Amino acid sequence: MTGTSIDKAAVREILDKVRAEGRDALTAPEGKRVCDAYRIPTPKEGLATTADEAARLAAEIGGPVALKIVSPDILHKTEAGGVLVGISGEDAVRQGYQRILDNAKAYQSSAEITGVQVQQMVTGGHEVIIGATTDPTFGKVVAFGLGGVLVEVLKDVTFRLAPVDPAEARSMVDGIKAAEVLKGARGAEPADAAALAGVIAQVSALVTDFPEISEFDLNPVFAGPDGAIAADVRILIETGPVTEPVRHSREEILRVMDRLMNPRSVAVIGASAEDGKIGNSVMKNLINGGYAGEIHPINPKADEILGRKAYPSVGDVPGEVDVAVFTIPAKFVPAALNDCGAKGVPAAVLIPSGFAETGNQALQDEIVEIAREQGVRMLGPNIYGYYYTPQNLCATFCTPYDVRGGVALTSQSGGIGMAILGFSRTTKMGVSAIVGLGNKSDVDEDDLLTFFEQDDNTECVAMHLEDLKDGRAFVEAAQRITKKKPVVVLKAGRTALGAKAASSHTGALAGDDKVYDDILRQAGVVRAPGLNEMLEYARGLPMLPTPKGENVVIITGAGGSGVLLSDACVEAGLSLMEIPPDLDEGFRKFIPPFGAAGNPIDITGGEPPSTYEATIRLGLEDPRIHSLILGYWHTIVTPPMVFAELTSRVVEEYRAKGIDKPVVASLAGDTEVEKACEYLFDHRIVAYPYTTERPVTVLGAKYRWARAAGLIKP
Repeated sequence: MTGTSIDKAAVREILDKVRAEGRDALTAPEGKRVCDAYRIPTPKEGLATTADEAARLAAEIGGPVALKIVSPDILHKTEAGGVLVGISGEDAVRQGYQRILDNAKAYQSSAEITGVQVQQMVTGGHEVIIGATTDPTFGKVVAFGLGGVLVEVLKDVTFRLAPVDPAEARSMVDGIKAAEVLKGARGAEPADAAALAGVIAQVSALVTDFPEISEFDLNPVFAGPDGAIAADVRILIETGPVTEPVRHSREEILRVMDRLMNPRSVAVIGASAEDGKIGNSVMKNLINGGYAGEIHPINPKADEILGRKAYPSVGDVPGEVDVAVFTIPAKFVPAALNDCGAKGVPAAVLIPSGFAETGNQALQDEIVEIAREQGVRMLGPNIYGYYYTPQNLCATFCTPYDVRGGVALTSQSGGIGMAILGFSRTTKMGVSAIVGLGNKSDVDEDDLLTFFEQDDNTECVAMHLEDLKDGRAFVEAAQRITKKKPVVVLKAGRTALGAKAASSHTGALAGDDKVYDDILRQAGVVRAPGLNEMLEYARGLPMLPTPKGENVVIITGAGGSGVLLSDACVEAGLSLMEIPPDLDEGFRKFIPPFGAAGNPIDITGGEPPSTYEATIRLGLEDPRIHSLILGYWHTIVTPPMVFAELTSRVVEEYRAKGIDKPVVASLAGDTEVEKACEYLFDHRIVAYPYTTERPVTVLGAKYRWARAAGLIKP
């Protein structure tokens, strides 16, 4: 459908009229006109203001009709007894008209009655819902799912950020649980998927063109083999002004973020020589961590702190200051922030608490306003600070961390930040950055993603978040970076409180965590179900090479492990390869007669190291196999470290030949398997003791990212 077939002027006229009248909902005839303007298919219909007019319209339409009350005061027509269906014959239509009026007056005596809508009856095919709502985080989102009266019970619905292109719209049709039903399961007629995708795209375009449309429902839409038609339309609009959040350009974000992460000079506002003070801890971490830039203590009561000249104010520091780290009580922050603005400091790191998190929203609003006026970007407040290991930068009051690597981690919570730090230290995970976000009064996840996207020191980003300040900006940033680097998100909070206040079916469904789930997937993000999974994904994803295809093969020394590993593959969305006869024969050459080829390949537990080595070699050599899952069982014949060393040696040998496939391992055995797993991790093989699920979920996460990034050939 081309843009020239859309009549935006007609929609503008209708919406302006409705808003001028102070209404927040369109009547059914107005909704019909909006749909016509955007070529959204609806039944034949007309508005009757008398019983005779209703009978005449029914005769013109032909066949059974539906009668529906038209009132700006009655949104839920069925509840008011304002809907009758399958009405045939002039007398029945006249009686139905009067019955609807009587029901409406009994339901709400003061309701303004415009008339009765006489509508062509639409039946048959599959009932679906197509809609859009205004999500507080993401703005305009479109929805598709099973429709009709059970829509809010079944909740088989999927969401995308608007606008959607035709391919994304089609992915929605194919993405619900009942997709097979729509394709004509068990002999039923299939729905016209292209027609449904077309309606989704038009709804998406409509709500994008007219942001004042807050909720839009087509329910039910009857979808058959020859098209789709919406039987009922509900449109709600905003009565007040529609505003967009403040957004910075990508260039402006990078200009400030580069100075934040690669500062030449740091000022510590509230620096202290007294042990136990936050200002003292930050100073020690900067100095002892090896940061090579200038460090300026700011304290009006000191001449020198930890061997560095102290200044009364940041304005007294000679030369430029890239970052000001605040370690002073909340009440002193506004004045010091003004000083930073006057000095031209581009970035402020606000460690102090005592702002919105304690109920002091006014103070937080004040510093946001000051920072905006002064051109200062703020990280925090209420954070532990931040680490950037390429610069040996530890601007925190917590323990330093110096294991450099390619993982950038962020957290909204200080407690989660400390869990990240502890995990990183225990696993020796190399990090590029650990950043606290706290209240996110200014700098948030999309700013950090914009920086990490072009940061050569970062290979993977993992983020703990409780909310997104600007979901649309996050998605735009995530869609760029995830084409090159994995982004893992742990989103806390899975409640549906927002659904209670919604007036439409789509709005009620969108209060669910499903919106986050679907739109994070649309952004190419890998969502982690829990904190440990987020950290393990962050550790494992950069280690695993990108698979070149979907064929996964399990090689195991224990049949029981093979079954559990197979189950884990199903849960992780992995595809177990169907072993062709020649490859099956190849594996059988190395395993005993009582073993089992196929997939999993069970080499049995009593086999020597040579059997593990030969089967792993074959798995790496054959180009039809894209990933290997190894299930090891501790035996005296092949001890854990022997298995770990031979596996690492063989994998490294093939890497040297240019064959680098994802290899993960599950080790079952006595405590010696723990050391063996550490050895495997040290050699870029993701391995865990005592679990069949964890290595497979990490591999599954790598596949989810690679598919979203378009890196796996179909």
